[in-house]
Amino acid sequence: MGERIRKLKKIRIHREGTDELLYGLFFIIAIGVVLWRSFDTPIPFALFTIVLGAIWLLMLNFYRCPIRYFNGDTEKVVVAPADGKIVVIEETEENVYFKDRRLLISIFMSPLNVHANWFPVDGQVKFVNHSDGNYHKAWLPKASEENEHADIMIETPDGQEVLVRQIAGAMARRIVTYAKAQEDCYIDEHLGFIKLGSRVDVYLPLGSEVKVKMGQSTTGDQTVIARLA
Repeated sequence: MGERIRKLKKIRIHREGTDELLYGLFFIIAIGVVLWRSFDTPIPFALFTIVLGAIWLLMLNFYRCPIRYFNGDTEKVVVAPADGKIVVIEETEENVYFKDRRLLISIFMSPLNVHANWFPVDGQVKFVNHSDGNYHKAWLPKASEENEHADIMIETPDGQEVLVRQIAGAMARRIVTYAKAQEDCYIDEHLGFIKLGSRVDVYLPLGSEVKVKMGQSTTGDQTVIARLA
């Protein structure tokens, strides 16, 4: 596929959160000024500032976008597409695209995790499909098929197919997918973003070597979760 491309993304706050953070800050400032001028005591202003300020800082943490690069050879390497915790490692029947058995590795993202998603492998995007659905809790097994989700099929340089599924959770109401069909993709590039708690599934060919264990924390674009056969 040629020399691996690295795109320098000089952003510390993800672009998906820019508007929310700015509007939230303006709202806090505006209401804070009103409270400061409307009461003789500073208590209402102080309570409002503490509570809303804490919520705004949580949003700031949620939308942070660390600049990361994977160090090492990416051939046959599968990296974690998200920050979070491994909640599923199993062989499963995938009946939508492959119609055979696959190795499934799932990562659950809590609201405290970075919610940017990375491509787990180098390759070419074959297609991107979005499916509407329910909003079950993301860690439940039925969430993978019944929840709203976006499927990204990637073909690696040696012809192996890897399916990545972005899944909305009980709190997540927006899935953003940057991947485009027929475009080359690389580890280190952003695949998309999911707002609030959610999950990412990776379907791998049988025979792939698992490099993580249940309950293990993952760092997107850094933790090697498997090696392709």
